[in-house]
Formats: sequence, structure tokens, C-alpha cells
Amino acid sequence: METTIQLGNSEHSRLSMKPTQLIKQGFKWLMTANLGLQPKKYRIFGIEIDNLTMSQALEKVIGSAQEREKRSFAFVNADCLNRAKCDAAYGRVLSRQSMVFADGSGIRMAGLMRGINVVGNVNGTDMFPLLCKTASEKGLSIYLLGAAPGVAAAVAQNMTRQYPTLKIAGTQDGYFTDGETERVISSINASNAHILLVALGAPRQDMWIETNHARLVPSVAIGVGGLFDFYSGRISRAPLWLREAGFEWIWRFLQEPARMWRRYFVGNPLFLFRCWRDQKEMQSRPKFGWSTTSARLNARSLPVTWKMRQRLFSTTKRLLDVCLASVGLLVLTPFFLLIAIAIKLESPGPVFFSQKRVGQGGSRFLMWKFRSMFIDAEALRAALLAQSDRNGLHFKMKSDPRVTRVGRIIRRASIDELPQLLNVLMGSMSIVGPRPNLENEVVKYKIHEFGRLDTKPRITCIWQVSGRAEVPWEKQVEMDLDYVFYPSISSDISLILRTLPAILSGKGAY
Repeated sequence: METTIQLGNSEHSRLSMKPTQLIKQGFKWLMTANLGLQPKKYRIFGIEIDNLTMSQALEKVIGSAQEREKRSFAFVNADCLNRAKCDAAYGRVLSRQSMVFADGSGIRMAGLMRGINVVGNVNGTDMFPLLCKTASEKGLSIYLLGAAPGVAAAVAQNMTRQYPTLKIAGTQDGYFTDGETERVISSINASNAHILLVALGAPRQDMWIETNHARLVPSVAIGVGGLFDFYSGRISRAPLWLREAGFEWIWRFLQEPARMWRRYFVGNPLFLFRCWRDQKEMQSRPKFGWSTTSARLNARSLPVTWKMRQRLFSTTKRLLDVCLASVGLLVLTPFFLLIAIAIKLESPGPVFFSQKRVGQGGSRFLMWKFRSMFIDAEALRAALLAQSDRNGLHFKMKSDPRVTRVGRIIRRASIDELPQLLNVLMGSMSIVGPRPNLENEVVKYKIHEFGRLDTKPRITCIWQVSGRAEVPWEKQVEMDLDYVFYPSISSDISLILRTLPAILSGKGAY
């Protein structure tokens, strides 16, 4: 007999969920947390992407078909954007699309790097049954072009069985030569279809549409990748809850490891690295009116060997950061999901908390944490300042009433800091370094304290393993400056190894 978990009273409703439903809902909560701004459009590698929900995107497609507007649409994922980054012709084709839809969790992570909330995972595979259902209701016909022989015909049979009033105007496999293109176009035009779905794979499908759309009768043309394989029954799809959590790629890899390993284990990290690099190039470096130590030094007067050692240190440190952050995020993802569920069960609001901090050289960045406080915590902060356990810049209160029960647990174990691995991967933070402060704290720095800004802020540091909150501010500054002026990889590794015992001891954590 399956048990039912009864969740406590909330302002809105009393919830009742089975354990399996609870886990699935937790995945969904994590992926739909409000992560930042929601612009209508945003750019990745110069490609303008429309920030739409699935229903909004479907409405655009159906509306264009009904009005017989000549429009082409494209779905882009991390792999497509990697290709567009290296293939200028493909990039230009994507830039000329009527709309480009964000497909996959890789795009969502790229948005997170820029403080953008990507509002929907608008992929062709999820849109297809909705498109078929709506087209059948509106009297619109669809032509299926692409995939292996017999696959498109099987899709037509399966979908018309599911939606009896759906009109599939025709099908054609994708195994035709350039010399047969005219015959294929004639077949499509003779069908008088409203919507053409082209499943030739990227970038071929989008290039084909770009070349031939003007001569085609269907007003709407969409490149849909490999979705015909799913709806023909040739390849099974991941469970819905796994898709909603953004982990369908794991399922895809298990289905076709020989074909997909390079895309997911080489292409996806490469995509995130390119996004980080582009973001770093675009990032402005606001000035607070001081000169950092590095700026005060005359670089030309420094010995070549010193410069080489510094460059080697910086490169090695960055490599260490990227490796540790990547492995950490991969290994800790299931744990993150459990924490997200616990946070949502106790209090309403987003799973993550972001706050603008001051980083290396005075640059501002968004630092990410698991939310450990109630959603009105920032509004209550001013009223609690007089009760701070510290006299210095950084506010800290042992019995902070703003902290939730789950928050106290994850703070004591420093679990709330783990999402900062994303900051490390993006390059705004490092595994080891000084703690990043708020802007209103930085403007109160004494002259010597600005030296903390000569290096990237951290997840762990010297005072983190020496008592955490029990270390007074002045001593923290002294320890941070020691690290800044005498950096070494061996010190970094030592501090990383000392961090876990410090966390387990719980000393100075609140």
C-alpha cells in the first residue's frame, strides 16, 4: 500500500502528494525557480533567441499558418549554437529566422550566467503533439519531410490515430539527393500543406529551408531535428518528470551512447565555456575610485620570470577551478534536487537566492546560493543590523529570525554555498580566495582592505577553515591579504582539503 505524505498548511492550500509525485515535483520546482530578468529576446554567440513559453511559441507558429505568413522557425540547443559559433553561414541562417526557440537545459544555464531567466524549454519534440492537436482543431495540414525511409510515414500513422481529424498532407524521407530536390518541392507544393516540418538534422535542415522556402507553398517551415524518430516509435523518450527537470540528455545518451557522447560530454562543457568567455568579454568593469595592487605595479619593470610564474599560476588555478566545479556539479546534482525539495516544502519562494557582490578589480556579479531565509529577509535586514554579532562590515547574527529550519541545517554544513560552483565555472569566482562582499560593504573599506579585490572571490579561504564566523573581520582581512600577496597552488590544494573537516566540525557556522 503506497503511503501519502501530507504537507503542512500554507497560505494558499493544503497539499497532499505521494512520494513519487513529490520527487517529480521537486525536479520541476528546481527548473522553474525564478533565476533573474526575463527579457523578450536575448543573444548567445550573436544569435537572437526569443524568450517564450511553449504555449506562446505554439501560438506564434499556429497564428502564422492561419494567416498564411511566410515564416520560418528554428529550435536551437547547445549543439546547434556550438555549430553556429564555428560555421558563419549557419549562424547567418539562424539570425534570419522569424523566431528562434530555446531548446534544452544548456540554454537555460547560459541564461543563468547572464542573470536571465529563460522562461521555457521550447523544444520541437514536446511541441510536436501540441502542434498536431491544435492543427487538427484549426483545420491546418502538416507535411513531414525527413528521417530514414518509412519513419515519417510511421509518424503520420501514429499521430492520425491519436488525433483522428489531423490532416497529414504528405510525407517524404530525408534520403534524397540534390538532384531530386525539385521533385520533393513539387510534392510538397502539390499537397497544399500549411506547415512543413523538416527533420534533416542541423544545420542541413535550416539551410535547406533558407534556400527553398520562397518556392514552397507551406507558409510555415520549421526545422525539427530528430523528433520523427521518437514519434515513429524507433527511439523511446525519457519520462516526463526527467524531461521537466532538464535531464533528458542523460536518457538520450543511454539510448545512443556512440552517437551522443561527444555532444554531451565534449560539446556541452565547450558550450558553457564559450558562454563564460563571451560573457567575460562583454562584462564591464565599473570603477569604485581606487587602484588595485596590480594596477599600481609597473608591469614593464617586473622580471620576465615573475610574469611567467604569475601566468602559470593563473592558468593552473583556473584549470583547477574548472575541473573541480565541473565534477562537483555533475556529482552533486541529485543532492541539489533533494535540497531544492526541502527548501520548497518549508517555505514558498524560489529555490535559489542571488545577490549582487563585488568581485575582482571591483567588477559586480551575481552570486548564487540555496535560499536559506524567508523571502522577506532582505526587507528585515535593516531592522536587525543593531543585533549583528560583528562590529565590522559584514552582518552576522547567530539567532537570525529570518533563517528557515532547513536554512539552519544547510548553513551549518555550508551546503547553501554549493550553487557557487556555477559562479566558479562561469569565472566570476574561484574555489579559493577572499569572501565577496556587498557593494554597500565595499564602499566602507579602509585603504588596505581594497587589496582583497586583487583576486577572484572564493567558496573557501583561510579563515573559512580557521573558525569561519568566529574569526573577527580584521583578522579575516589579514588572512585574505596573506593569500592575495602569497598565492600558490599548493596552498589552494591544502585549503580545499582542510575545508571538509572544517565544515563537518560546524565551528563558527551560522
